[in-house]
Amino acid sequence: MSTPVLLSTFLLTLLLLVGLFFFIRASVKDRTQTTKFVSDLSEEDLAGQLQQYFSQRAYKMVDIDAEQNQVAFEGVVRPSLFLAIFLTTLAAVGTLCLSLVLAILLPDYARGFLLLVLLSPSAGVFYWQKAKRPEQVLLRIDSEQGENQLGQSVITVIAHRDELSELQRSLTLKSPQS
Repeated sequence: MSTPVLLSTFLLTLLLLVGLFFFIRASVKDRTQTTKFVSDLSEEDLAGQLQQYFSQRAYKMVDIDAEQNQVAFEGVVRPSLFLAIFLTTLAAVGTLCLSLVLAILLPDYARGFLLLVLLSPSAGVFYWQKAKRPEQVLLRIDSEQGENQLGQSVITVIAHRDELSELQRSLTLKSPQS
């Protein structure tokens, strides 16, 4: 192979590894969002359902702010074994590709470059340590009287985006109409 082809392959492999690095780092990024939901239930009924829902999901009530009508729940997010294995596999493939390109460019050190693959489990360990963290959910329930409607409850929730979608699905909450 010609040198320009090898050097361009090396450059592309390095760019792919940079992308892999940021992908692994983003796997533990905080994805907290604020969303509003609407329910036809009264405030008291809805508060009971929400408390039961979060108790079933291993969240504990940690704070009640009566002034702002806000409740805080806290729980620990478990890391995903599948994602840890997936990230380790991606890191292994990426470092193997880099090792092969380096072994072709510098054949005298080929065996040493293959040892780079042994670094790949560090991606899974990084994810496993950083992903297990406490998550907090903040709830605020307000009553609204709309035209031609009975009273509705508007819930403002600050939580992880996956928790928000699961909450909406489990309690069949609606998004507010604009």
